[in-house]
Amino acid sequence: MLAELGAEAREVRTPGDLAGLDGLVLPGGESTTMTLGLEREGLAEPLRDLLASGIPTLATCAGMIVLDREHLDVLDLVARRNAFGRQVRSFETDLELPGVSGGPLRAVFIRAPWVEDHGQRVEVLAELEGHPVAVRQGDVLAVAFHPELTKDGRLHRWLIDAIAARDVREAA
Repeated sequence: MLAELGAEAREVRTPGDLAGLDGLVLPGGESTTMTLGLEREGLAEPLRDLLASGIPTLATCAGMIVLDREHLDVLDLVARRNAFGRQVRSFETDLELPGVSGGPLRAVFIRAPWVEDHGQRVEVLAELEGHPVAVRQGDVLAVAFHPELTKDGRLHRWLIDAIAARDVREAA
């Protein structure tokens, strides 16, 4: 998705891979496996430091879980894993997100979390069944769904635009 929007993307697997990044995507996947990999590779602390620096970040599904209080403790929230049910309960729906123009986003929920609890620093952008599923805290946008599974690049465009805005702020 990022390449289609003109951005250069690369995988991050070790602390050295964080050098020179302008933005970050923490993708969906299996949060326990991701957390174990972060610890095994020594990525947890460098990743916390990078996110604390204000790097624009898009976290999707398991990425939201990895950033919560019970894992990396980057976002002031607790994400409930598999909140909507198992794989067979996967679904799609349309969501309106403030600041994302062009109408509702198609959101694909696969074993998705929701935000069980959050602090005042967390801005809730969208809810489903009364539970937050899209939030922002500082320069981190976290969603409980998989935007990359649609052809809609607006959330990835948000990341690219946030990187450009940060570059402008730093140049000034």
